[in-house]
Formats: sequence, C-alpha cells, structure tokens
Amino acid sequence: MRTRIPAGLIFLLAILSAAQAQQQSSPLTLHQAVRIALEKNPARKAAVADTRAASAQIKTAQSHLLPQVSFSETATRGNDPVYVFGSRLRQQRFTEADFALNVLNRPLPIGNFGTRLEGKWNLFNSFASWHGLSQAKFMDEAAAHQLDRAEQEIVFRVIASYNEALLSAKQTEVAEQSARTAQAIVDHSQSRFESGLVVESDLLTAKVRLASRQEELIRARNAHDLALAQLNAALGMPMESTFDLTQSLSERPLPNPVLQDLDAQALAKRPDLKRIAAEQAAQKQGVAIAKAAFGPQVNAFAGWELDNPTLLAGGGGNNWVGGIELKLDLFNGGSRRAELQRQKALEEKVNAMKQLAADAVRLELRRAYYDVDSTRQQIEVARASIAQAQDSLRINQDRYESGLITITDLLGAEDAARRSQNDYWEAVSRFQTSYASLELATGTLNMQSPVIMP
Repeated sequence: MRTRIPAGLIFLLAILSAAQAQQQSSPLTLHQAVRIALEKNPARKAAVADTRAASAQIKTAQSHLLPQVSFSETATRGNDPVYVFGSRLRQQRFTEADFALNVLNRPLPIGNFGTRLEGKWNLFNSFASWHGLSQAKFMDEAAAHQLDRAEQEIVFRVIASYNEALLSAKQTEVAEQSARTAQAIVDHSQSRFESGLVVESDLLTAKVRLASRQEELIRARNAHDLALAQLNAALGMPMESTFDLTQSLSERPLPNPVLQDLDAQALAKRPDLKRIAAEQAAQKQGVAIAKAAFGPQVNAFAGWELDNPTLLAGGGGNNWVGGIELKLDLFNGGSRRAELQRQKALEEKVNAMKQLAADAVRLELRRAYYDVDSTRQQIEVARASIAQAQDSLRINQDRYESGLITITDLLGAEDAARRSQNDYWEAVSRFQTSYASLELATGTLNMQSPVIMP
C-alpha cells in the first residue's frame, strides 16, 4: 500500500530545502572577489555615474555651437485696442472700416492663434563656446581618471578585507589550539594535584589560564564573523551573504622593487595625479572663458509667424523676419572683471593642489615601501620564533612534569608559543596587504597583481 504524504508537508520540506540551499556557502577566490566588487561595489557605481555626467556635459557644451530652434503655439483673446489693431494686421484682415475712430478706440474682442517658429545662432562669442567645449572634455578626462582611481581603491579594500578574513580564520585556529593546550594543562594539573605532586594553587592557575583562552577563542570567532561582514561590504554584497574563502593565508614570494623606480612610476601613472592635471587644463579654459566675456558677440536670428482668427480655419496671415546682431557689453558693474579674477584664483589653487598632491603621493609611496620592507623581515623573524617557542613549550612541559619548574613558567612558555604564531600570521597577512598598498601608491594595482593572482 502507498502512503500519501500531505501536500502541506511537501511544501514545508520544499521551503526548508530552499532555505538550506541559500545558506550554503559559495566558493570565493580573491580574484573572484575583486571581479565581484568591480561589478557590485556602490563606490564604483557612483564613479561611473560621474563619468556619464561628465560625458553629458560635453554634449551640453557642443549644443552652444549649434543653432537653437523653438516652436510655440499661443491662443489669445481680448479687446485691448493695440492688441486688436496688431492682431488684425498680422492676420492680414485689416480693412478701411477698421480705421473708424469708434472701432479703434472701442474694438470688439478678437481672438488670435499664433504659430511661431524661431531660431537663433551664436556665430561668434570671442571663442567662449569653444573654450567651454574644451573645458568639458578635460573634465570628462578627469572623471575617467577618477574612475580608474576608484577601481584601484576598491581592489585594495577587497584585498585588505580578504586577507583580514583569512587572518582571523588563522587566529581562530590558534585560539582553538591554545584552548586545547590550556585544557590539557588543566587535566594534567588535576591529575598531579590529586596525586599530591602539586599544590592546589597550580590547578587554580591553570583553570584561570583556560578561562582566559576560552574568552580569546570567543573573541576570535566574533572577529572572524566581523571580517566576513567587512568583506561583504567591500564586495558590495548583502551582509548576510556567505562565502567559502578557498584560499588560505600563506607566504607568497612577491617582487622586491627599487624605491627610485617606484617614485618615477607613481608620478607618471597615478590616476589621481592625472585627474588633477586634467582639472588644471580645464581651469585654464575657465580663465579663457572669463576673458572672452570682454569680447564682442555676433548672433543671427530668424522667425516665422502664422496668425489665424481660429485654430482650425485658415484665412490668416503669415510673416517672417531675420537679421544679425552685434553685441558688446560696455559696462556691467565690474562683474566680468571680478569673474576673471575668481577664475585666475582658482587656477592658482589648482596649481598648488597639484604640487601638494605630488608630494603626498611620494610620501604615501615611501610609507608603503618601508612597510613592505619591514613586514618582509618580520616574517623571517616570526618564522624562526615559532619553532623556538614550540621547542621551549615542549621542554618546559617535560621540566614541569619532572617538578623542575613551576606552573607559572609552563604557562609563560605556552603564552609565548601562542603569541609567536599570532605574530607570524599577522606578519604574513600584513606583508601581502602592504604590498597591495604599495601598488596602490604607485597607481599600478589591478586584477593582474601578484597579490591577487594565485
């Protein structure tokens, strides 16, 4: 006989299976993390929006070089004498009877539907429009460089967050190992106390150390969860996203560049320096625009108008007019001169900011370079320290069992072994992050970085 399963139970099982599938962690390499961040991170989306806005500004500047054409349709009605007189003339329906004094002074209401097509073209404005177009192009170039820099900073944040997550995982492993070691010391002290080989204070001291290691394990696990949340934020993913970091923290051979070469490279390739250079060129165009305001303008204009007494019926009149206008502002209260002074002051500011940025880049480069150099040496020291601390712990355990040292000495050796492992993994993690910081300082950080590639 077949057993029928209720439909509600089947639905509940389906929901539980879907929820379990969502909770499964997706494998994630550092290279994949960077790719996701360059697609999802909101900081990059904001920078891309800035580039689109700058490109649109170019089209706005180009529009000033083209003629402007407008269309309008107006409907009016009234008995104003001037309005009635002009409307009949435009409709080409003026007769001799309209010259009667009573008709001129007290006309009957009249309606007019005016269709107008107007055009205006600035033929010459002392090249202000061309300078404006050049300025917009330079600002578009600056936005593109800013996007490049934003992408590099996103890549660095992903590298730093990924390494931090790997480091916190190693620190959790060290904390678990330390908790097991502390538990073993407690168990051994308990046996020795029950055998009358040690006093109760040794057992209590071991239990205090075990409690301390358990607290450290709790903090390490919470720190790991926080590091994963920070990685999700760097990726632009929801905080609840779960990933299985497929890479592990380990020593990696990385190039050892020369500081002088990096200095020249940073000044030539940093996107933010290129952005400031583009802004500097754009500001020169701003000064040129302010100077052009003192020059003459030549405008061409034309218009065609159709006037009818009703909207649908014809029988009206049409007219057109065109011409060329020469315009020269003789006096405007000194606003043009003030604007020129303001643009020149902004140009001086940009020039100073460019020098300030170059100095900041060189200082940032040196800070990153020396950080890489120091962490590279710290790894060698920490690697040797781990072996020494483990040997010391083993020797002290044997000496404690023989009654040659106190438990304080044993716990000191255990603490030194724990610290040596943490110091080593922190040095390994900081070395890779600092190398990424060095590439960020030189403006060369990308997805092909040796820190990213497996």
